[in-house]
Amino acid sequence: MVGDVATAQVGSRLITGEELLAMGDIGPCELIDGRIVPMVPTGAEHALIEMSLGGELRAYVASHGLGWVMGGEVGIYTQRDPDRIRAADIAFLSRRRSPNAPGPGYLEMAPDLVVEIVSPSDSWQDVHRKIEEYFAIGVQWLWVVEPDNRAVRVYRSPADVGRLAEDDVLRGEGMLEGFEVSVREIFPS
Repeated sequence: MVGDVATAQVGSRLITGEELLAMGDIGPCELIDGRIVPMVPTGAEHALIEMSLGGELRAYVASHGLGWVMGGEVGIYTQRDPDRIRAADIAFLSRRRSPNAPGPGYLEMAPDLVVEIVSPSDSWQDVHRKIEEYFAIGVQWLWVVEPDNRAVRVYRSPADVGRLAEDDVLRGEGMLEGFEVSVREIFPS
């Protein structure tokens, strides 16, 4: 499938997010400056963490009518012309930012919260680049989950970060104030 991805880019021509979406299921990827960048599918541990944290967050958001929690590498525009679409593990979009549920395309507005789960194939340089892009478009908070360290980094800006260990509690802020989950509960036992 990855070979098909390269062919689908039509040589050196840059593509748009709309063209990427129209390609259908070409496998996990991001669009970086108009070019498709294949991604390695996530492993089982990553998927368990995503479901655990995403499920807790969704239950809280739904019970308070706050908006929408999305998972599964939701596409978010972080740049236009050339287009850049990042694939977030989990995103929370409040009703304040969008009174209606998001449509079928990639998110064109910044979610309030983005959660990135660090995969073995991720470099910290790439993670930091994503963090900067998300804050540049207006994301308010970013949680970076570190499975290897069983920890969570809570970013309020690229420079304002706190680190939570297994014995700590991850707490929501702003619209998510009141959300709490033990960091230990996020990880598979």
